[in-house]
Amino acid sequence: MNTASSNSAAAPSTDDTAQVVWLYKAREKIYPRSVSGHFVKWRWAIVWLTQLVFYGLPWLVWNGRQAVLFDLGARRFYIFGLVFYPQDFIYLTALLLVSAYGLFLFTAVAGRLWCGYACPQTVYTEIFMWVERKIEGDRAARIKLDKAPWSAGKLLRKGGKQAAWIAIALWTGFTFVGYFTPIKTLAGAVMSLSTGPWETFWVLFYGFATWGNAGFMREQVCKYMCPYARFQSAMFDKDTLIISYDAERGEPRGSRSRKADPAQLGLGSCVDCTLCVQVCPTGIDIRKGLQYECIGCAACVDVCNEVMDKMGYARGLVRYDTQNGLQQHLSRGAVMRRVLRPRVLLYTGILVAICIGVGTSIALRTPFKVDVVRDRSTLARQVEGGFVENVYRLQIMNATEAPQRYQVTAEGLPGLQQAEPVDVTLGPAEAHWVTLALRVPPETAASTAPGAHEIEFTIERQATADAAARSLHEKSTFVLPR
Repeated sequence: MNTASSNSAAAPSTDDTAQVVWLYKAREKIYPRSVSGHFVKWRWAIVWLTQLVFYGLPWLVWNGRQAVLFDLGARRFYIFGLVFYPQDFIYLTALLLVSAYGLFLFTAVAGRLWCGYACPQTVYTEIFMWVERKIEGDRAARIKLDKAPWSAGKLLRKGGKQAAWIAIALWTGFTFVGYFTPIKTLAGAVMSLSTGPWETFWVLFYGFATWGNAGFMREQVCKYMCPYARFQSAMFDKDTLIISYDAERGEPRGSRSRKADPAQLGLGSCVDCTLCVQVCPTGIDIRKGLQYECIGCAACVDVCNEVMDKMGYARGLVRYDTQNGLQQHLSRGAVMRRVLRPRVLLYTGILVAICIGVGTSIALRTPFKVDVVRDRSTLARQVEGGFVENVYRLQIMNATEAPQRYQVTAEGLPGLQQAEPVDVTLGPAEAHWVTLALRVPPETAASTAPGAHEIEFTIERQATADAAARSLHEKSTFVLPR
């Protein structure tokens, strides 16, 4: 059986022998070359920023507790001075909307900025490749090492790299779980080997995912697993800034000496050094035009500018530009002015409106919450003196970082009264269930039609030295039997 890769053509057959063309090709490992330049510095600045936030945030203390903690067991979510409950799910929806419109906006303006600079897959791949270069060397050294037979030196380098990768991955998994279990408690449990089953699972799972994705799968995640690569074109247009090769200036390409005049040789500015391909983390050739595999990291821009500097040519053979900019030879100012088109202004307006709305809602939200639940076992019952009684359960949630005192009253039917007054004090971010019995006198029951009648609970937070009194109103029904 003869096999061939999908990009090779089968030779014409001179006999009737069947030929099989193998349409699948084994992955060819990519060895990205190191590069320096303006965009590399920006990428590493964002790597440092994101990782300082991710690794450092769980260790910050706020009001005697972890500053950012998603306590799923207690159903409380602490973000600095704010305390959220499951009833605040609307804010998660708003966060997802902000993220989505932010992605739409950045993509419409400058392509895959998220992918090239801030995506966790890109960030951790960059960290893992840095470790790889430090231990195994740059591109040529890594290729040579992989082709060399196994030896003590190769085993030491490969083992050292894997040990460093696993350490980073496990620390990443530990930090991730530290957002859901207080990280100092988790650290003590890890040191004493007494972590719970779910904590152990998620530390290992998230660590394994980091190790596998950043260490081995790398560009395959971006090319085959990430859906964004597939639908990004829906957010691009001819005025979107993308990594572009100026074919008009660069072609025909060819090698030459630094002193040669390309015009006399009939050549463009591209010296065909292929460095733009060697530095690409997804292994594409940007000179073939826009491709869905391009993550917009701009490594090819930096390395091409280095080559242009060495050759004495103008920078920008590979650069951020738009399709209209290349085709119409627009100046940089004209390109940037066309970026502010209706689509971008619409995304910006919606994003700003959502952010203002969410910020206003958080600033003005009631500092406590109440859920009213009827006692389903007994909707209505007659008690001493002919009174008709309904029983309710109220969950009062203190969403502040200070103790608060609450009083509950109800109204809505003539003579409606409480069996006992409700006066409850809650600690910081504490929730408490309160049982409340409401009664109406016999004359009200006799003069009012049977069935459910609307009533209203008023829950008043008492004034303190730091805060004024606040009231919250919750509706329910009072059932009168037939």
